[in-house]
Amino acid sequence: MKLQLLSDLHLETEIFDPEPAPGAEALVLAGDIDSSWAGYERFAGWPVPVVVIAGNHEFDGRDFDATLDGLRELCARLGFVFLECEEHVLTSADGQRVRVLGSTRWSDFDVFGPAGRERAERAAAYYLRLMATTRDGQPFDAPAVRAEALRCRAWLEDTLARPAQGRWDRTLVITHFAPSLRCADPRYGRQPGSASFCNDDEALIPRADLWLHGHLHCRHDFRVERAGQKPSRVVCHARGLDAKGEAEGHEPLFTVDL
Repeated sequence: MKLQLLSDLHLETEIFDPEPAPGAEALVLAGDIDSSWAGYERFAGWPVPVVVIAGNHEFDGRDFDATLDGLRELCARLGFVFLECEEHVLTSADGQRVRVLGSTRWSDFDVFGPAGRERAERAAAYYLRLMATTRDGQPFDAPAVRAEALRCRAWLEDTLARPAQGRWDRTLVITHFAPSLRCADPRYGRQPGSASFCNDDEALIPRADLWLHGHLHCRHDFRVERAGQKPSRVVCHARGLDAKGEAEGHEPLFTVDL
């Protein structure tokens, strides 16, 4: 199955005109498409199924749970598949059944281990204040983010452990946050702030055939070896901010085969 991947378009400030990639059988929007949500309208009437995962900026200035409800309603109206700790099966033109597992998979701040968690949460505090998200009337701060992240991880771990039993042929995981420090932006390296972008989901990667994500404004494509199987593949093709030069090298019609 050929998948078009777009993330971190930031259409609330950036100029970008999306076009369908030739031959793509589905479009994956892996978060931070538009913090105002208006940009999602540009994908209405897309010629192939559109799968949406929320990014952190979709929650900017909003209540957490109201955001999930609102995005789900918006995607339903536009005919998209919205996933948050949910699965969906896509069928390719050749009959292959692809199980799609989707979650924002927030930061649990454990990518440097428990000893590094406090510094990682302190580094995240500034950006979370700017995000200004609330939940149940309280700030969606680092402890609240961690609690949600651990819920997301538990769902992923449990769901990935389930045997196919003939129900699907391949497994695709889509998250906004990255599953490995190997995804860290090379401009910043492995500093405490990287724990706001990358999780330690190394043990989960081999259970997926392909893992797509966004969040980091850089691009990478690497493989993780699996005994007796083809390697798992981890891909990010985020666009980022043109003013910072991050969009240079971004391919709007980028596709990845599963």
